[in-house]
Amino acid sequence: MKILVTPSKTGNGGTILITGAIGDYGKTLSIDKNGKADPNGTYAKITLHKGTFEVNLTTFEAKANKAEFPIDKASCSSEGSVTGPVTLFKGTGLYEGIKGTANITETVAWILPRYTSGKNKGQCNGNQSLDYFSSITGNGTVSF
Repeated sequence: MKILVTPSKTGNGGTILITGAIGDYGKTLSIDKNGKADPNGTYAKITLHKGTFEVNLTTFEAKANKAEFPIDKASCSSEGSVTGPVTLFKGTGLYEGIKGTANITETVAWILPRYTSGKNKGQCNGNQSLDYFSSITGNGTVSF
């Protein structure tokens, strides 16, 4: 199966398309391990047209949280990718009994503003971004 996700900028969901063994599309939602919506959760609920399932992102998120991408000081921009494993489980509908793993890659890029005054005037302001891009792709195997 091939996974393609466009996350939301707020972490409160996104869109997903899965080809191959699943062939379905829908929405994602960040949740905690108890299934409660959480924009900082390390799990995701995938709601597709033919059913739902959950994804354990804990190992991937731990790796992503340690990733560092250098900022180009001339353009105040940065980009990078993180790859790691996820586990699919807890399916409903057509995905009842789903089990599987996927290796996903998240690619991010952003542009930072510059300080306009003060001691850091002209330097990149890493506390916010002017714009941000994120895309997740992955491959894996499932059974259900």
